[in-house]
Amino acid sequence: MNAVLQPSACFHCGLPVPAGSSWNVTIDDVPRAMCCPGCEAVAQTIVDIGQSAYYRDRDEYAVNAADANMVPPELRLYSNDDAQFARDASSCEATLSVEGIRCAACVWLIERQLTRLPGVQAASLNVATERLYVRWSRAQCEPGDILQAVRQVGYTAYPYDAVRHGERLQKASKTLGRQLFVAGLSMMQVMMYVAPAYLAEDGTLDDNMASLMRWASLLLTLPAICYSAMPFFQGAWASLRARTLGMDVPVALGILAAFFGSVVATFTGRGEVYYDSATMFIFLLLCSRYFELQARRKAASALERLQHALPASASLMAGFPDNRATTLVPAGSLAVGDILLVKPGEAIAADSVIIEGSSALDLSLLTGESAAQRRKTGEQVPGGAINASAALILRVLKPARESTLSDLLKLIERAGSGKPQIAQWADKVAAWFVLGLLLFAVAVFAFWSWHDPAQAWPVAIAVLVVSCPCALSLATPTALAAATDSLLRRGVLIVQPHVLETLHRATHIVFDKTGTLTLGRPVLRQIEGLGSLSEDDCLQVAAALEAGSAHPLAQAILAAADELPGQQLRMHAQQLQEVQGQGLEGIVDGVRYRLGNAAFVAAIAGPPLGDTAIGMQGMTPLYLGTQGRWLTRFLLSDALRPEARDVVAYFHRRGKQVVLLSGDQEALTQSVATELGINTACGECLPDEKLDFVQQLQATGAVVAMVGDGINDAAVLSGADVSFAMGSGAALAQAHADTVLLSSQLVSVLDTAKTAARSMRIIRENLGWATLYNLTAIPAAALGFLNPWLSGVGMAASSAVVIANALRLRKA
Repeated sequence: MNAVLQPSACFHCGLPVPAGSSWNVTIDDVPRAMCCPGCEAVAQTIVDIGQSAYYRDRDEYAVNAADANMVPPELRLYSNDDAQFARDASSCEATLSVEGIRCAACVWLIERQLTRLPGVQAASLNVATERLYVRWSRAQCEPGDILQAVRQVGYTAYPYDAVRHGERLQKASKTLGRQLFVAGLSMMQVMMYVAPAYLAEDGTLDDNMASLMRWASLLLTLPAICYSAMPFFQGAWASLRARTLGMDVPVALGILAAFFGSVVATFTGRGEVYYDSATMFIFLLLCSRYFELQARRKAASALERLQHALPASASLMAGFPDNRATTLVPAGSLAVGDILLVKPGEAIAADSVIIEGSSALDLSLLTGESAAQRRKTGEQVPGGAINASAALILRVLKPARESTLSDLLKLIERAGSGKPQIAQWADKVAAWFVLGLLLFAVAVFAFWSWHDPAQAWPVAIAVLVVSCPCALSLATPTALAAATDSLLRRGVLIVQPHVLETLHRATHIVFDKTGTLTLGRPVLRQIEGLGSLSEDDCLQVAAALEAGSAHPLAQAILAAADELPGQQLRMHAQQLQEVQGQGLEGIVDGVRYRLGNAAFVAAIAGPPLGDTAIGMQGMTPLYLGTQGRWLTRFLLSDALRPEARDVVAYFHRRGKQVVLLSGDQEALTQSVATELGINTACGECLPDEKLDFVQQLQATGAVVAMVGDGINDAAVLSGADVSFAMGSGAALAQAHADTVLLSSQLVSVLDTAKTAARSMRIIRENLGWATLYNLTAIPAAALGFLNPWLSGVGMAASSAVVIANALRLRKA
């Protein structure tokens, strides 16, 4: 059955044909009008392939975009089958950038919109980085549904891209700057025209001149209303479309009430005008928003630096070693085994090993350490490090997408993807605050209309203007963003949002031993002379015997020998023989020596000596002897980290219970606990036993913080209330902790604890200030003590105080 087609509509899609258009296609020998070149091309193709019957048999027009919710083009490229979205068999997740965020109200609105979408399991937008984390059900939702839902409330979301994100932030900053300039210019000009009215209170300003001043003020106010105030109107409209009351609603109502009330007074010649209040309010609020935007940029600066750290290209040496010519190639195309030339000042594109050259590397983005570190031939270097001095030739060990920095960026995508309880509480309070404020403003207007009608309008405007829900919602996220930025610059990556809040109220701090409180490698702690040979000579002999060994004990002996005067081995061993599990035998300067356990050395040195080792508990003895003589005993152990005592002492002073859990022998664990002053210590613990111990503490009401190495402690790190993993290259991607210590320094735990205490104090200060301000300012405005322009000053100042206080956390 043929469709009833309109003669004035496009024959293909049914949309109106623009007047004067010449697009048409001959179908069944009849010229048919088309609305655009696209429809003309499609219709012509259908005719050309002999399918004109399509138009005779159809019962509706072809699909058009008249009522479509337009979605960014990137959306069409993604589906739940994309590996980048996969989380498990039933769900997917993604990190998106969001355009158009103006304040904390936008965050609340977007999150609320997405949580209403069927299949969305979690949605959290970070106001500092403007990145949205979403997790959804694979069966109920597609990425396109999410982007479309965000667009429906007036925002644009797209898969995160560092370059595009940076360009958008720069554009948004420039737009806000222009709006601020226009508002400031309008405010200054309007103030010039209203000043005579304020100064001529004795009636010396005649009516014609007063009317002229009002009309001039109206014209000068229009640019501020029509351009500068658009962010507030857009935010309010988006909130109302979503059937919510965002924080832009009272702001927009205050501006419109002041403006249209003034317009009515201008046309009728009766009543007061508030053009100066409206323009000043817009200017001051834009100032506050501009400072907030800059604060968010500063708070997210460390994350942004990491996002841009990996180079987009690399210098490939395809003909090495015969041909050293280089070709510039995309970093993403690098494969394992490729040879790269990295010049001074360039970043290393992928994890590699140095095959030629020696240089100092800047690892500050990866570890937080500002001092450059020397690397030489044969040593590995992480992707993202910056070559600081000499040219290097490297062989790629991993593709760029699997580099250390890429693993770090994957963790960063999880960072800031949620909110702590205190931030959620502030958001809920702010949402109800807006509704209560609007009802209160109506009640105030009704009262003043009865009591003093001339004051009803300005008092209602002042109530709407003076309220500051933004300060309440900014109190927590701004402080947390500033604290997170400060910690990241010092080598601490906060992955989960609750870290600072939970660590501050933790009752028990549980440490792993090996690699956490200790360095994770043996060091020479003591030398006991048993014969006539000096300690230095004995160490030189032992180093000569161990020169070719890769055993950890041998490396400890060699490291100690390197610290001797001259730092060079003066002896060399010959006829070396290694007895597996017992020790080494060799000739040094014509004398045969043995180095190993007591039984092995006793075979040539004679009967074993009595145990004369001082403090031998928890240490590994290594003996040196020659024919008929015992020479010395080396005592080695896993050394404590230099900062371990300070860290443990700090938590003791804060009233925390410190616990040591280790898989090492009970005697060794107790020895370390005694040395650090830890009262509760358990050795020979398997991973599941560590988890049971933590869960038993939690069952008694304890809040447990766990510090481990991030690999074999995965279970207990996941089970603790808040956890820290000692981060290092390959372990980053395997981290199960809430926090990764990129610098692998235990002192970072202390830094985090101190920052957590400062953050909670500043958040309480911010919330207290925002609450006190509103409890004081709103009643004052309702009683007529504040006029609209002074209310605008108060609102802008309130947000500025909260932001400035939070930014104090950026200081180390």
